[in-house]
Amino acid sequence: MERAKEISELLQLSVDDLIKKSNGKLLVLESLGELHRHFARTLADEIKNNNKSDKPTVLILPYGPVPQYPVFVNHVNDEQISLKNCTFFFMDEYADKYGNELPETHFLSFKSGIKKIFSKIERKLSIPDNQLIFPSSENIHKLKDMIESLGGIQTCYGGIGIHGHVAFNEPEQGIAETDPRLVSLNNFTITINCIREGVGGDLINFPDRALTIGMKQILSSNRIRLFCRNDVPELDWANTVLRLAVLGTPGDDYPVTHIRNHKDWKVITDKNTATKPKHILGIAD
Repeated sequence: MERAKEISELLQLSVDDLIKKSNGKLLVLESLGELHRHFARTLADEIKNNNKSDKPTVLILPYGPVPQYPVFVNHVNDEQISLKNCTFFFMDEYADKYGNELPETHFLSFKSGIKKIFSKIERKLSIPDNQLIFPSSENIHKLKDMIESLGGIQTCYGGIGIHGHVAFNEPEQGIAETDPRLVSLNNFTITINCIREGVGGDLINFPDRALTIGMKQILSSNRIRLFCRNDVPELDWANTVLRLAVLGTPGDDYPVTHIRNHKDWKVITDKNTATKPKHILGIAD
């Protein structure tokens, strides 16, 4: 089916129809707060269960969404969950025009943001610095081998971008086979991220490059759990990518659709994002 027609048809589905057609692959929660709490609880429980079995935990994690992490930190401290046997590969990091990751002093630095949140974890429980890994110009070509040396990724947790990117894997031919690399961000991604970051709509100076985990590493994970949500009800940008992720035809034009060929995937959203938009384009009046 032509993608434009498919999107128009998917956007006409009610929340109940969307859930029914997903065959258990979509979890719709009542609110953003509940979504973030679910994310935090799921992450904490995976680590706890591995710790009980004396198994390492190797995960891919996103910087966005972020609000689950303070809740996760509370679980870690309150329940005394050790992160000593964890390795976290964070999905991506903005890069400058030379392909170098933004310094931690930059307000857009993902690494800096996570380190500030994780600094609240009790020292005896905290993850070792060398096991908290962000893509950088120095390690980008080593990440593939690093992941393989640890036996692969157990769970990839992530968000979904407006054009269906997971990490910063923008639409391109053969996207499902890509490894960690330096990428150029497309105009859709730059615009939506610029709107969110309090820079006054400065599209020209906003980072247009990034270092990212490859789609191949994401799709090779044992499990994929993606969290899709509008930031606020008034900014309904995620309704389309949510429906494509769950029911869309796999294709390089929306990279997230490739998860549908994975053996163990699930998308978690909130009721607002699952609701069809007020206006649906591409259908006859």
